[in-house]
Amino acid sequence: MSDFSHLSCQQLTELQQTQKVAIVDIRDEASFNAGHIQGAFHLTNGSLAQFMQQTDYEQPVVVVCYHGVSSQGAAQYIAEQGFEQVYSMDGGFEAWRREFEFVTLADEQ
Repeated sequence: MSDFSHLSCQQLTELQQTQKVAIVDIRDEASFNAGHIQGAFHLTNGSLAQFMQQTDYEQPVVVVCYHGVSSQGAAQYIAEQGFEQVYSMDGGFEAWRREFEFVTLADEQ
C-alpha cells in the first residue's frame, strides 16, 4: 500500500523551485474562492476524475486543507490511486496564509 508524507509550507516552496507540483485544495468552495495557493486545483468529489486525468502520476501532489488534518485522509487516498509522491501540508492553508502570498478566485480571473 502506498503512503503519503508530510511537508511544511516552507518545504512546499522549496519543492516548487525544483519541480512542477500539483497542489490540490480540498476546502469548501467559498473558502477556496476567498483564498488559496496560486495554481492550486480545487479538488472535490466532482473534480477528482478530472484531476486524475490531467495529472502525471510521477508529479508530486500536495494536498491542502484548513489545518492539515483532513488533508491526510485525502493524501492517503490519492497515494492509493497510484500517485508516487503525495504529501499532506502540515498546518494547512491557515499556516500558509500567515507566511506566504495567496490568491483569490477573482485574482485568477
